[in-house]
Amino acid sequence: MNPRRVAAVARRIAEGFRRDRRSLALLVVAPLVIVALLGWVLRDQKSTVVDLAVVNEAGAIGSRITDALTTATANAPNGVSLVETDESEAVARDRIRNGQIDLALVLPSTLLSDVAAGHQPTLTVITAGTDPAAEGGAFASLQSVLGTVASTIAPPGSAPIIPKIEHQTVYLSPDADQVDVLAPVFLGLFAYFFVFILTGISFLRERVGGTLERLLATPVTRAEIVLGYAIGFSVFATLQVLILLGYVLGRIDVPTIGPVGAFTIGLGVQSAGNPAIAFLVALLMAVGAVNLGIYLSTFARTELQVLQFIPIVIVPQGLLGGIFWPIDRLPDILQAIAHVLPVTYAVDALREVMLKGGDLGSSAVQTDLLVLAGIAVLFVLLGAFTIKREVA
Repeated sequence: MNPRRVAAVARRIAEGFRRDRRSLALLVVAPLVIVALLGWVLRDQKSTVVDLAVVNEAGAIGSRITDALTTATANAPNGVSLVETDESEAVARDRIRNGQIDLALVLPSTLLSDVAAGHQPTLTVITAGTDPAAEGGAFASLQSVLGTVASTIAPPGSAPIIPKIEHQTVYLSPDADQVDVLAPVFLGLFAYFFVFILTGISFLRERVGGTLERLLATPVTRAEIVLGYAIGFSVFATLQVLILLGYVLGRIDVPTIGPVGAFTIGLGVQSAGNPAIAFLVALLMAVGAVNLGIYLSTFARTELQVLQFIPIVIVPQGLLGGIFWPIDRLPDILQAIAHVLPVTYAVDALREVMLKGGDLGSSAVQTDLLVLAGIAVLFVLLGAFTIKREVA
């Protein structure tokens, strides 16, 4: 091995980076931006208070517990705030669906008889069931509060009684795991990411190979070129979304075949809503990624520069799009940014459909679909303008 030849190759790579100022800038700026953004989100998240409603079916003893909870949760010292009492469990469930409360505590009608008989009473806690991690924290906060009011359940002079907690959910099963909850994220973020890469690199090759310039020499307008490319790439984006959706929702159990043990293909996630609507949302998301890829690729000269857009375009949407933490916990400035990101609306719509059973009659789903369609159209127009500016 000749050290001089090795050094010559290394020097060639270094000179290439030195001449490619855009790549050099992204190499330095992109990691700093992402690390700064992540630190900002983690350090400046707003503290959340769990809003609790109590359904009192236990009569006088239930009123005593409710009063004790009101005192214990004043000013939310444990992160729990008792906001109201509901007349029935059905009303409490509706309030959870509407986002008015986070938890509902049901005091059963058998509470007094259970305590009198010396049995451990069972209280029911109801959550939405769409975010096991966040709801687990809220559940723990409520248990801490119940520990402070345990003495109100026991007869006078008796030792405090720690009740048993039964967890129920409005949407998913209490046993739902992170895969069930993150399935909409798989469809939204991953489809967006891979379609963006496919389109950006493919369109760059069309430019570098001279195909685009030859098209511009024909009577075809720039808007027609961009729209045609968008439709062509969208065919493959549709195929990718279909495969991804089928893998997330489907499940095939393959038995043991010879030396190969049994295995499973697909996640088998149950969608509460119509899978066709979930497909429509993911498809609009992918079409938007196609048009974004076409637009941004006009600013790149090499495939490496297309890939360098990932930490600038994709990663911030993963951090701010409501995937890892609720948007309302972000600092105000980042909340405003989150509300203009396509992933925010795609993930929200997919959660509404797959976790909550939303349909096209849902105002939230309608809004998300309109925004995603508008973003796709916007990047078609921007792409046409950028091509005109580049070759004029």
